[in-house]
Amino acid sequence: MSSFKKKSKRIFNVLLALVLGYFIVYGLSTVSKSSKGPLGGFLESIGNMVKDIEQDNILGKREINRDKKLDWFKDQRKNKYALLKSKNILFGAADDSNGESYENIINLEDSLALTFPIIQIYKAWGEGQIYDFPKNKIDAIVRIGSVPMITWEPWLEKFSKENFPKIKDLEQRNDHGLASIANGDYDAYIKEWATEAAKVDTPIYLRMGHEMNDPYRYPWGPQNNEPEEYVAAFKHVRDVFESVGATNVIWVWSPHLSYGKFKEYYPGEDYVDIIATGALNYGTSTSWSDWWTFKEIFGNYYDQLAAFYKPIMIAEFGCLKPGGSRAKWFGETLENFNKKYPYVNAIVFFHYASDGTITYKNVDWYFKNDTEVTNEIKKQLQKWDPRIRQPDIQ
Repeated sequence: MSSFKKKSKRIFNVLLALVLGYFIVYGLSTVSKSSKGPLGGFLESIGNMVKDIEQDNILGKREINRDKKLDWFKDQRKNKYALLKSKNILFGAADDSNGESYENIINLEDSLALTFPIIQIYKAWGEGQIYDFPKNKIDAIVRIGSVPMITWEPWLEKFSKENFPKIKDLEQRNDHGLASIANGDYDAYIKEWATEAAKVDTPIYLRMGHEMNDPYRYPWGPQNNEPEEYVAAFKHVRDVFESVGATNVIWVWSPHLSYGKFKEYYPGEDYVDIIATGALNYGTSTSWSDWWTFKEIFGNYYDQLAAFYKPIMIAEFGCLKPGGSRAKWFGETLENFNKKYPYVNAIVFFHYASDGTITYKNVDWYFKNDTEVTNEIKKQLQKWDPRIRQPDIQ
């Protein structure tokens, strides 16, 4: 589109908003809240429409600018082997805001002067529309120039025996549920996901059944399943995906660091593309946690993960406020990072404003408005060797 046409379109949108705004103000001045009626409701909906148009216009411009910042990433994002062998440490984020614009993630990028090649979302297994492959969200991630990552959680309670006749009754479903997956009892669902994933025009990181070695958190853990059942389920799901042509998927194996048994849960070199794990400092926000350094959380286990000779991702990276200085925590973590952890080639911020996954109350991982933290992260990243840092970091 020519510069003249773009300017004309912007002028038209502004004039349209002004005209509509005039009628809204006039209408609202003559219609009280107590007697809003059909006219008042109509004027309110028009006002919301104008607000949405303006917001979409602003966000659209930011997305275009974002795409330009990721110009260095355009070739790499189409090739999963290039992603796995990336010499640049790729950054990403997961955010619990609703909608499909990822505006809050773009706000986080602005605060860090950094653009994320990876955007992570979480999806549970289940029957019904809300458990379908998240096509719109994935399309939005691809549209703004990033690669999608899905943490795919095999909750088994939301399936009916009517449509999945081989599954167990609800009361027994989690008991050796991973063996049921490996036996093909959920193949119809898995194939639907695989078919949609194959249509995506970029690779997709798929983090299936994460923290499978944690006996306290998820029903696919060792309290219900044997390690070999997890391995069989992981292999089976990948085999189903590849049987329908979903070869664009990057298979992410993601154990919990604290519970070990990595070798027992490892699906094998041919089935795992990248190893991922969480590195979250809960500080003193819970009775079971303390102010732990990144070395204590992740570094002490690094050699065990590196022994698999696969690239490593920090899939959930964050720090809460209680117990110490978040800025210092991030600063110490990122200082000389590549020298300490050379196998790590991706870091994904866990940027949830209201996370109640394992705490008795919701906790806030947001830091985009904490200038002490964002300044420290920027300072450390600028010190990184240009050969490993993202090219948009100046």
